[in-house]
Amino acid sequence: MSSEPSSKNDAPKVVWHTGSVSPKERSGLLGQVGCVVWFTGLSGSGKSTIANALDQMLLRHSRPSLLLDGDNIRHGLCATPNILKPIYGEPFSERFGLGFSPQDREENIRRIGQVAYLMASAGLICLSAFVSPYRKDRDRVKSIVEQSGQFRFFEVFVDAPLEVCEARDPKGLYRQAREGKIPFFTGISDPYEPPEDPALRLDSSLDSPEHHAQTVMDLLSKENLFLDRSSDARCALGSGS
Repeated sequence: MSSEPSSKNDAPKVVWHTGSVSPKERSGLLGQVGCVVWFTGLSGSGKSTIANALDQMLLRHSRPSLLLDGDNIRHGLCATPNILKPIYGEPFSERFGLGFSPQDREENIRRIGQVAYLMASAGLICLSAFVSPYRKDRDRVKSIVEQSGQFRFFEVFVDAPLEVCEARDPKGLYRQAREGKIPFFTGISDPYEPPEDPALRLDSSLDSPEHHAQTVMDLLSKENLFLDRSSDARCALGSGS
């Protein structure tokens, strides 16, 4: 007789296990408070370009960070059924693969939000660049990140007129959407809900990506995310000697 639960509702109770290393101790070691900087905007608005510029800037200042990019995530954690099918088969890929319907997009952002929270918990400055068109999904990620009261979520609206994004169209997606080849395409056949009260609004049709990255860097500094690296935390690593 199988010991597997007969349904999801029969699964053993899941209990959160609290680790022995606190977020404060990690912050002391890294010299910064973990947070999530969430870049949202239309495809072609410049989210990834600005996020990459900020990632390089943080590296130059010896600030540990990690960039989660929408396209890259779709190759693994949130892979499409077509990517999963050759490896796992059709039943698995249809169940766990994500397309671009409103419901699949909701699950896409939920998964990313949980990963971003883990990155912030590790003391990293997590940069997330996703269209994330629906306001309620972004608000849920904010709730996930800030639920413990120890980490911050900064929503950065990378704003550019649709005509500017469409003129850039680095992947040819707008053209295909206009031709009806891509359903649920944000800005064309699916809505984009702009942030009502973002931490920053960056007009990417003006100024350089580096200028906008510096604006975000200044915000993080103003919000006291950067700390003096704790000598106590570093000494603790060699306390056994």
